[in-house]
Amino acid sequence: MRRLVALASAAVLTAGGLTACSDGSDEPETKVVGSPSESATPSPTASPSDSPTRDTTPPKVVGTVATGLQAPWGIGFLPNGDAVVTERDTTKVLLLAAPSYDVKEVGSINEAVGLGDQGGEAGLLGVAVSPDFEQDHLLFFYYSTESENRIVKATLESGRLETPTTILDGIPRGFIHDGGRLAFGPDGYLYASTGETGSGELAQDKDTPAGKILRITTDGEAAPGNPVQGNPYWSYGHRNVQGLAFDDRDRLWASEFGQDTYDELNLITKGANYGWPMVEGKGSGDSSLEDPQEVWNTDEASPSGLAWLDGYLWMASLKGERLWRVDVTGKRAKDPTDFFVGEYGRMRTVAVAPDGNLWVTTSNTDGRGDPQDGDDRILLIEP
Repeated sequence: MRRLVALASAAVLTAGGLTACSDGSDEPETKVVGSPSESATPSPTASPSDSPTRDTTPPKVVGTVATGLQAPWGIGFLPNGDAVVTERDTTKVLLLAAPSYDVKEVGSINEAVGLGDQGGEAGLLGVAVSPDFEQDHLLFFYYSTESENRIVKATLESGRLETPTTILDGIPRGFIHDGGRLAFGPDGYLYASTGETGSGELAQDKDTPAGKILRITTDGEAAPGNPVQGNPYWSYGHRNVQGLAFDDRDRLWASEFGQDTYDELNLITKGANYGWPMVEGKGSGDSSLEDPQEVWNTDEASPSGLAWLDGYLWMASLKGERLWRVDVTGKRAKDPTDFFVGEYGRMRTVAVAPDGNLWVTTSNTDGRGDPQDGDDRILLIEP
């Protein structure tokens, strides 16, 4: 049964017991996929003038928003403070109404097919709230059917989700690597991350939407100004991006699953090639490929959700079972620090709530985790 757990007051909680162990100084070397040797390119050192002194106070878990969820995947906040949450494997759309955040089912994407019971990654994935929600009441969803991935839009009115309308279909679907994150950019266009379905060559094929970050209109058309007119891709060469976030300089960041060795945090630029499947990590030596800003060993990350707040990126990690904080106030990302290591299990999604706190979902009921009592849950974190 889903239930709301009373939110604890931040004033009476301390940061005791938090874990912060990585300062990014022991960066792993770089693996060039298919090469008999490995090479390393050191990460550029940020100068002291890159950014002002940062507040390094560790984040605190100050409450639990909801428990008893099943693989919660996407979070979108409405203008009134309510939250829309998707469950990957039940394919239900939930509404958590502020301020109590009681959980209510408002609809289901009936064509969505979850594969969590088989260890797969497909299902009902990301959600994005229209920038004009107060006028159009539109939500956008990314989900998997039996044969493909789709992006749809649906109206939410009077506590009920209307029948969705497909705006983009034909996105290749796999048992793994389906991407699924949605985010509206400051330009008003919808950005969507896709996976390469386990077929790495698709990431380099510009004629398929797989292994890309897409940029589309709210009607599903390729957005004006894309690298190729009429083509929805914005960047390519991605293995499986599950995190998208814009910072206060309108820069787009993406968190990406590596294969066996290195997960990545990428700064996304128009038309850039991020190297998969030729390269995993940094240092290919090929100027036509974009290096990641940060890399992690896969047992420390397996990153999914990403959010920006007050100069930091916050990255939820699945296999790593932790929340990463990365300073992006300067010319490049720096000083990754991890928190809550192993305390709450797999972390899937991180979102900035209207009150300036973070909501972080666990993903222990997704077929790969070790559920604790009350899982899955949404943690309330004071950053």
